Amino acid sequence: MATLGILEQVQADTREAMKAGERDRVAALRLITDALQKDAKAGGGDEVAVLRRERKRRLEAAEAYVDGGSPERAAGERAEAAEIERYLPAELSDDELRELVDAAITESGAAEPGEMGKAMGAAMGRVAGRADGKRVSAMVRDRLASGR
Repeated sequence: MATLGILEQVQADTREAMKAGERDRVAALRLITDALQKDAKAGGGDEVAVLRRERKRRLEAAEAYVDGGSPERAAGERAEAAEIERYLPAELSDDELRELVDAAITESGAAEPGEMGKAMGAAMGRVAGRADGKRVSAMVRDRLASGR
């Protein structure tokens, strides 16, 4: 049996949610489908990056709604972010990320914080969407500053 891509899985889950009468979930899944389709039409192809971006948008919107005194709208945004998370690959543990970062630093030849760009390029390739870029950046910076 062939594995489905993220878009195909979201579309299948949308059909199931429609049959089950889960209106809020259907709405969230349709937003995800729309974002993935737009990216595909634009020649993107990195479905994980699209999902991470959309999740980040939902979480930022939730914060804005909380700050603006609309906790019910914030809850809706958080629910959409949680739905998006279901399609993201599992996050790397700190130990797993540290191993990948150390290997990337060795591979890139970076030895000091000023060479962070070289190490980041190698690290992000190894991480392959399984950790947030800010988290990777912080670990690369720490590892270079400490000389590993």
